[in-house]
Amino acid sequence: MKKVVILMGSESDKEFVEGMPKEFKAWGIQKTEMIVASAHKVPEKVFKIVSDNNKSKDEIVYITVAGRSNGLSGVTAANSIHPVIACPPFKDKHDFIININSTLVMPSDTPVMTVIDRQNVIMAVLRIFALSDAKLKKSMIDRIAKIKKSFK
Repeated sequence: MKKVVILMGSESDKEFVEGMPKEFKAWGIQKTEMIVASAHKVPEKVFKIVSDNNKSKDEIVYITVAGRSNGLSGVTAANSIHPVIACPPFKDKHDFIININSTLVMPSDTPVMTVIDRQNVIMAVLRIFALSDAKLKKSMIDRIAKIKKSFK
């Protein structure tokens, strides 16, 4: 089963990811978990989530949503066998500069992909899952064709 795990660094990130489970469900991804787990304040919780998911037979993609000092994305990626896509939230230009820099700079062997746009992170997750799902791959092909056709 395909599963999206959305890890948020704080309760304040819930507004940013609101509606994502519904959007994934519309594409046939039935299992989405939204969990608040700060890598700085409750690292043991993050380790347990990742450790448990590493043992799972599910196909999993993480979306990490954290700003400021984005330890959540790095800790998740350094310990997970699954893809991690960071999507840092931001309120304004100053907040963006802080959040993007803490997200882009990761240590070696800590593969965090970063996608700024909320809708694009959803599309990235779906394309990862489409690698092993013919029906989802066809849906992605159709979507791309529809977009291209809109430019004619």
